[in-house]
Parts: sequence; C-alpha cells; structure tokens
Amino acid sequence: MSSSRLHIIVIGGGIGGLCLAQGLKAADVSVTVYERNPSTVWPEGYRIHINPVGSQALHACLPSVLWEAFVASAGEPPAGLGFLTDQLEELLVIAEAFMLKRTGQTFDAHYPVSRMALRHLLLAGLSDVICFEKTFERYEQTPDGKVTAFFADGTQARGDVLVAADGANSKVRQQYLPQAPRVETGAVGVGGRLLLTEQARTWLPRELQTRMNLIMPLDPYCLFAAPFDRTHTSAEARSLVHERAKAAGLDPNLLVDTTQDYLLWGFFTHQQEYPAEMKRLDEQGRLAVVGQMMEKWHPDLRRLVAEADPGSISLNPLKTSTLIAPWESTNVTLLGDAIHNMPPVGGLGGNMALRDAYVLVQALTAAQSGTMPLLSAIGAYEAEMRTSGFAAVRAAMGYMQQAITRNRIARLGSRVWFWFCRALPACKQMVEDRWAEPMRYE
Repeated sequence: MSSSRLHIIVIGGGIGGLCLAQGLKAADVSVTVYERNPSTVWPEGYRIHINPVGSQALHACLPSVLWEAFVASAGEPPAGLGFLTDQLEELLVIAEAFMLKRTGQTFDAHYPVSRMALRHLLLAGLSDVICFEKTFERYEQTPDGKVTAFFADGTQARGDVLVAADGANSKVRQQYLPQAPRVETGAVGVGGRLLLTEQARTWLPRELQTRMNLIMPLDPYCLFAAPFDRTHTSAEARSLVHERAKAAGLDPNLLVDTTQDYLLWGFFTHQQEYPAEMKRLDEQGRLAVVGQMMEKWHPDLRRLVAEADPGSISLNPLKTSTLIAPWESTNVTLLGDAIHNMPPVGGLGGNMALRDAYVLVQALTAAQSGTMPLLSAIGAYEAEMRTSGFAAVRAAMGYMQQAITRNRIARLGSRVWFWFCRALPACKQMVEDRWAEPMRYE
C-alpha cells in the first residue's frame, strides 16, 4: 500500500496531548499542538501518580533520555494500598507487587511525580510543534478529507486529523459528540494536603506515610490518603536527576521538585451530606465541616485534616462521562478526559490519557505507513479506547459507589469480607485483582 505523510492537529497540551506529540514526532508523523495557556503559566496542581498503565505509555512514547530523566525525578513509590477503618484498624493491604506485572522492568512501576516536572519532560523537544495561547473555538471537515481548526485569535490550522486532548470540558467533544455529556455523580470531594514536616512525621502513623490508604467508616463517607514523599532523594539521587536532565537537554532545576513533601487527602461523600452553604464557605469553613463529619474518627485522622495547608483546600463536585453507542469514525477523534472523564477515585484518569496517546500513535503511524487506511486505523484506535477507557470509568465509579454507599449493612459486610480475605489467600487474591487490574497495562 502507498503511504503519504500525515499532519495531525492536537487540541490541548495536557499530559495526554503532549505524550501523543512526543510519540508522533518520534515516528516522523507531522504534528502541531495548540494549547490555550501561555507557555509560562501553568497551574501547579498536586503531584500525580503514574501507574504501570501510564508508565508503559510514557516509556513507549518518550525518547530514552527523557524516560530516564522521568524515572530519576520521580518520588518514592507507594508501598501498596491499605483499607482501614476510621479507627485506623487494618482491614486489608494490597501489596505493591500485586499492582504490577512483576517483570522487573522500570516501566512496570508506580511513579509519584510533580505535575510541573512531568510537563517540562513532555514539552522537551517540542518547541517547534507547539503553539501557546491558542483557544480553540470550532472545526470544519472539508470534502477533500481535511479538517480545519479555528481559534479565538482569528487564526486557522489545517490538517489530516484533529485530536481532542482538551480535557473534561472539551469543546471538540461538544461539537463532535454532543450526545456524550458529562453528568453529575451526586458525590462531592473536599481535597487538601498535610505538609510532611519533621513535626508532622512524629505523630502521623507510618502506614499513612508510606502507602496509599482508603479509610472506610460505617457512615457514608470515605477518606483517601496518599503520600508524596521525596525524603529518599539523597545527594546521590539528586545528582542522578541532574545527570539525566542534562543528557536530555533540560534544565535540571525544572525536574527537581522543591515543594514540601505532603500527604494528599480527599474526603468524599454524597452532596446531600454537606450543609447547603458548603459552596459559600471559605477554606477554613470547609475544613470545619469535614472535621465535624469526622468527629468520632481516630484523632490522627482528624488531625491530618485539621492541620492541612489552608491554601490547598478544594471543593470538587464529581462528574463522569456517559458511555454512548459507537460512532462512525472520521478524521476527528478524542483521547483522555475529553471522552472518558471519571471520578478521581483510583487515580486512573491521567494514566488512561497516556494509554490513549500511545495507542493512537500506533494507529496513526500505521496509517501513515500505508499499513491501514486512515479511517480504519482511527476506528481501531477508538474501539480500543472505548473498551479500556470506559472500563476505567466503570472501575472508578464502582470504587466511589462502594466507598460512599449509604447501605450500612453493605458497609459492615465489606469490613467482614476484608477480614475474611485476610485469612483466606484465594479470597484476598480476588480483592487484589479487582483493585489492581485497572492499574495494569495488558
């Protein structure tokens, strides 16, 4: 089959869009990314957990020097996932090994990483293919098989394929798939972070400092906590970051996360459980509400919320994408949150965006080489993306619904089941597989 060089338009320069651009550039597929934010302004946000789904995609799309810089700059991986009662009684622990394929490869691992450092890594080498301060407005598909993107500043971009990587509120999706809205889940999260100062480490239980934990009371609430800890970063490790960054042509200071180590926490429950004025309260008011709801919890759990950094407190109504019937593939497609947005429980969203990027790179590379017709390649990608992406949506929704169910008997039953699983390895394996499966790349 004959081949001709494609040009890909990517709307959105988040981690999915940038990973896609890295992979396409490495495959000699022409690409331009259009990002609405200025190059010098980017919200720092929390650090992000890259699980094996995301790490395998990054490993495949990044040049080896960037991958090595990524590994060197990441934080301490979590020592598994624990399920605890609100009195810090251990119900069950999924060891880190059960979340991996245990190949021993660096891409089969979890990597807590600074969002800013990850962004700098993903931007490396893309200065000639990214345009900042470009707010997408609409697109038009033309009879010659091309697609044109129109931007708020009056400029246009023309290409063979347009990829929506513009996040949960995707303008591309709203035009292309108006039948696929995001919907309210009825759950609301309050998030914050406790700085892991020397003083905080003296009273915070070790299991909360070393692994991810889901705290499950008998009331319809849950608390998720995950440490982002750089204390392992010795002078030798920092030297390695500098060495790998310089090898990749990057400023080492951009990859060294100088923010204070912290414990990220998220308190989740039904919207109706909060007072009506919750949205109008300031950060201290929201902390006070959560503190009241945790009044009977273990003192250390109450303290990690009460002593949170006030500037880190956020209120987040949780939404999710809706699964729709497969659509006829065209030269417009989507990845990540633009099509399969999900609640943050489980930390799957960003990793699925990276997976989408990798699968789409393979599809577009096959189309450019002539191995597959373009629309067939996009159709194959979309079939895989719908299967894996909405499986992650279902998993995240299932985690959330189980965590905040109002059925007290079911909540008590979960505790009994976890205790039972501790005694029977086969049952424990079932639980481990259910929670770990979305974190594996098959």
